[in-house]
Amino acid sequence: MTQFSNVTVIKQANVYDGGKVTSRAILFADGSRKTLGIMLPGEYSFNTAAAELMEILAGELSVQLPGSEQWQAIKGGESFEVPANASFNLKVTTLVDYCCSYFD
Repeated sequence: MTQFSNVTVIKQANVYDGGKVTSRAILFADGSRKTLGIMLPGEYSFNTAAAELMEILAGELSVQLPGSEQWQAIKGGESFEVPANASFNLKVTTLVDYCCSYFD
C-alpha cells in the first residue's frame, strides 16, 4: 500500500533522540494507528507498549530484537516485528523512512 485514505493525522510530531528520530501518528476509522517517520544515522533503543510491525520504506539499518544477541540487517522493502512490552536496538546506517503499525 503506497497511500492511506480517510485518515486523521496528528500534527504534533513525536521527536526522539534530539530530533534524530521523528514521526507523525496516523489514525484510522477502525481505531488502528500507524506512525510515519524518519530516522537519521545513529544508534537507538526503543521500548514498546503494543506489538509493532516496522516497515522500512527506504534506507538501511540493523536491528537487535528482544532476547537476541544477533543483529539483523534490514533495508528498504523489508520489515520486522517487535512484541509488546519489549525493547529493541537499532543501528541506522543511512537515512531511514519507515511506517510502524501497532497492534493492541
